Amino acid sequence: MTKRLDAQISFLREADQLKSVLRASRLIDGTRRENSAEHSWHIMLFALVLGDQAGPEVDINRVLKMLLLHDLVEIDAGDAPIHGTVDHAEMAAREQAAADRLFGLLPPDQTTDFRALWDEFEAAITPDAQFAKAIDRFQVPITNLACGGGTWVDYNVTMQQMETRVGVPVQRGAPGLWAWLRPRLDAFFARP
Repeated sequence: MTKRLDAQISFLREADQLKSVLRASRLIDGTRRENSAEHSWHIMLFALVLGDQAGPEVDINRVLKMLLLHDLVEIDAGDAPIHGTVDHAEMAAREQAAADRLFGLLPPDQTTDFRALWDEFEAAITPDAQFAKAIDRFQVPITNLACGGGTWVDYNVTMQQMETRVGVPVQRGAPGLWAWLRPRLDAFFARP
């Protein structure tokens, strides 16, 4: 019992580092960049509130677990902004190594369960993972629209980039959210 609890507490202490990982995204009020722990909490809230946008086969409790765990790898790998210039193969390797290390801190049963949820989210093949990915991609545009473009200005983002990097996963996992977001993005990117 003590060994199991020691491992769990070790993991939880390590997870606290997520609060120190700054993302490219800003808060809605634009005052500062959000950290990855704040992002994880916010997208979980998005999934809970917007769960009625998921298909009937989606298990919101599993989605919440995926969203809680999916960015833990940023403790080691850092944040890769969606519109930044990133070597995707290198980042994937760094994230895999981070997942091995971080989830490996847990007792074996939790290592297996948590890693499976993380892998499922990354693959985005199941309805649960597709909805989780959709929510993850939906949150940042809401923030950027609320603060005059936010990081889109920093990264010179185009509507075409939004369609491929945000639209595709949101449409696949939560088409109603994309139908709501698309006209707002069109209006924003049509401005002179």
